[in-house]
Amino acid sequence: MTGTATAPPALDAIDKKLLNLIQAEVPLVARPYAALAPRVGIGEAGLLERITRLKADGVIRQIGAIFDTRRMGYQSSLVATRIPPERLASGAAIISEHPGVSHNYGRNHFYNLWYTIALPPRVSMEHTVQRLHELSGAQRTRLMPTLRLFKIGVQLDVAGDSNPAEAMPAGAAWSWKTAPEAAVVTDAEVQAIRCLQEDLPVEPEPFATLAARWGLTTDALFARAASFQSRTMIRRYAAVLHHRSAGFVVNGMGVWKVPLERLEELGPVMGGFRGVSHCYQRPTYEDWPYTVFTMVHGRTGPEVHAVMAAIAQATGLTEHEILWSVKEYKKIRVKYFTPELDDWVQRYTETPSPVALSPGRGEGGVRGGGIG
Repeated sequence: MTGTATAPPALDAIDKKLLNLIQAEVPLVARPYAALAPRVGIGEAGLLERITRLKADGVIRQIGAIFDTRRMGYQSSLVATRIPPERLASGAAIISEHPGVSHNYGRNHFYNLWYTIALPPRVSMEHTVQRLHELSGAQRTRLMPTLRLFKIGVQLDVAGDSNPAEAMPAGAAWSWKTAPEAAVVTDAEVQAIRCLQEDLPVEPEPFATLAARWGLTTDALFARAASFQSRTMIRRYAAVLHHRSAGFVVNGMGVWKVPLERLEELGPVMGGFRGVSHCYQRPTYEDWPYTVFTMVHGRTGPEVHAVMAAIAQATGLTEHEILWSVKEYKKIRVKYFTPELDDWVQRYTETPSPVALSPGRGEGGVRGGGIG
């Protein structure tokens, strides 16, 4: 169900409290670790030691700014693809090489590889995915962009104080029908974005180190960050964990057949469960009837099943599947305004192949449902 995984490292109560805290927010102040330490009940030196250890043990993946892709002017999509099983590993490696691919998972389904990709507006999503389809040896590919967002945000309850199958208070989930308008980003702001998306050093004054690396002052960096937050370009500045190392070794993508006329009613309900980190409406195809996706990360398969059962009970929905992650090929944070994308485009897409965009016809190629 989840592939081979080593046992997660042992975490004490302070580790768990710290991990829950820094997933929500790391303060944008000169000494962020000193600001966090009293909230955990230890000193700054002890907190620095713990974060260093938790990074070395692979529990903390990165600490940095989590930007809103669409507000950054980027386009993004989930992509489902079918690669012959004997070529899956090599095909997945080719897809993972693309700098815009942040997540790439093997799943137990006819569509056996699922990845997410983010691209700047000047790069064609359809042509890029078509090229990845060809390079990877895929037999069939489906573009599945977000048509409507009901919830986004992975915050794992490492301490285990809450029930993932419990519905959160009204208003805890949020949604949009129309993608947010892209913010205007200046050349000067690009430098600060590149700085803020770097991994935060584990030292007493880490922002001073980051700012100097990018030719900025700390005050200028904080001013830029405050501007990004006020314009909703940054969702939060926080830590992202390695799910399996944090004990969440099961990854289940629930796909639901929700009638379009009930999306307004049921989408927020589905996204409102604690265990659901992402809840989206996505396009359908002749071989894909599911309109809503709910992502659940759990410690066990039964825990994920319990969340899905709670959703089914609350909504009355009966037609759904769980696509289990069987292999994690890539998982990184999206990086914006980097030169690596230009290098990939130059190597692989100078003469893009034609792309079929109409869903429901034929077996091969990319089928697009609109870029969300």
